[in-house]
Amino acid sequence: MRVLIVKLSSMGDLVQTLPAVTDAARAIPGIRFDWAVDEAFAEVPTWHPSVERTIVSAHRRWKRSLKTAWRSGELTAYWHTLREQKYDLVLDAQTSFKSATVARMARGLRAGPDADSVREKGAHLFYQRRFKVAQHILAVDRWRDLFAVGLEYERPQTAPEFGLAEREWPVQTITDNPYIVAVTNASWPTKCLPEQSWQALIDLAAEKGLDVLLPWGSPAERETAEQIAAGRRNAKVLERMTLTQLAGLLHASQGAVCNDTGLAHISAALGKPTVTAYGPTDPKLIGATGPHSTHIVAPGYICDECGKRLCRHEDATAANGQPGQRPRTLDVITGEQLWHALNQLQN
Repeated sequence: MRVLIVKLSSMGDLVQTLPAVTDAARAIPGIRFDWAVDEAFAEVPTWHPSVERTIVSAHRRWKRSLKTAWRSGELTAYWHTLREQKYDLVLDAQTSFKSATVARMARGLRAGPDADSVREKGAHLFYQRRFKVAQHILAVDRWRDLFAVGLEYERPQTAPEFGLAEREWPVQTITDNPYIVAVTNASWPTKCLPEQSWQALIDLAAEKGLDVLLPWGSPAERETAEQIAAGRRNAKVLERMTLTQLAGLLHASQGAVCNDTGLAHISAALGKPTVTAYGPTDPKLIGATGPHSTHIVAPGYICDECGKRLCRHEDATAANGQPGQRPRTLDVITGEQLWHALNQLQN
């Protein structure tokens, strides 16, 4: 049996789908998976041993310049690659109009959640088989349920297994000292802890002889990381790395402290002690999952779990102190809290 998984983005969402692949591979001997994924996150599916091939798109880049993508032949090439193989099942595990369109382009029986279960209403009309899947549960469990009903096996009630344990990860020589990773960036300003919390964490790590490595994803995020690390000898801002290199770095670490972002999911899935801070999003639905993972939720604000990229509350402040972007919600989470939570996981 050959299955095409359609899950284009984002990083954390891809990681959350890996346990469903593990379940299916164990339930159906000989099953083979291909995975349609966006180029920004194309490394993630390749980490699972049951994924044979990735079909890589560039939806974000194409959206910026559709005419250029068409003239270059990229869209035509993607169409042909997507349709090379006839699949026994094309399973949409993103359930948006974008992913449902990709599923419709592929050759095979199309399946996904029903009208009450899809992420974007109307996407279910692209599927030939539709299933009811609980919405208000942890994403890892949601995708395990979807694969089980779509591929017709009983979903195991065991802890999720991400299929990463046996992989040999690249070794990164950044420091000779033991270290933790501090993921200070996130795609939303509302997800970011204040700089003073990170700096307090770094100072506490220094007292224990630990270096703190700071990854980043954009020039602005690198600038923020450098501001956080300034004057702290045990803090090291990394050079740009691939996702696989970063996963290797996390694998060799003593643990990670993260904003609500994709690297938190990778760290937790690798089984590392992982502390993730949450403000506008609900960890009961999308929380980083792993055997040594914990969440700190900012308490006491009416904007908890608002789900908004930018804060419109009158108390909101941007990183430069001006009104408008970053809420005060996460300011209540201190470096001491983060350090204590990490130590609890390590002991």
